[in-house]
Amino acid sequence: MGKKIVGTPEAWDDGSLGREEEFVRVSKNVDDAALNEAAGLQPISIRLQKSLIEDFKMIAEINGIGYQPLIRQVLKRFADSEKRRILREKSADMRSLDDDEHHDPDNGEGKRAYG
Repeated sequence: MGKKIVGTPEAWDDGSLGREEEFVRVSKNVDDAALNEAAGLQPISIRLQKSLIEDFKMIAEINGIGYQPLIRQVLKRFADSEKRRILREKSADMRSLDDDEHHDPDNGEGKRAYG
């Protein structure tokens, strides 16, 4: 008999508990809607080139994950990157407008208003 592992949250998180295949079974009563809701997921339908799907499957296999979670990761990275880019651009635009508002046209030098 193997060594008993104490059932702490850390043991579940690090995989010491709960990842042995002999103790895993598929549930027959799965409520997909509730599962998606709990995971914060929304099913969608999207058309992609077959070659792109095959590429994602190959990359996912190399990384030891499914291709759909990989696609979610890629889309999340892209969305986060685009949001940061947009915020940087808007911030630069606002700084430019602020600089224009505090520019003294008489001497050609900018004046900063502090207040």
